[in-house]
Amino acid sequence: MATSPFENYLDLVESALLLGIHPQSLRRLIKQKKVPAILFAGKYLIERDKIEMFKANYDPRPGRKPIRRLL
Repeated sequence: MATSPFENYLDLVESALLLGIHPQSLRRLIKQKKVPAILFAGKYLIERDKIEMFKANYDPRPGRKPIRRLL
């Protein structure tokens, strides 16, 4: 059985759904180099494990985030 070389990648819309944000917001994060993505045939592709790692530390709420103190 042949496997797709893109099996481990999600496109922009799939990744945005996973994060619970708008695709345009994810595109902005990619352009700010906060999410690693590759541009292939005019579409952004994001590795599944990279988006999972980003999701673990990402707070989708707008505005400035409170600074966590280690006390």
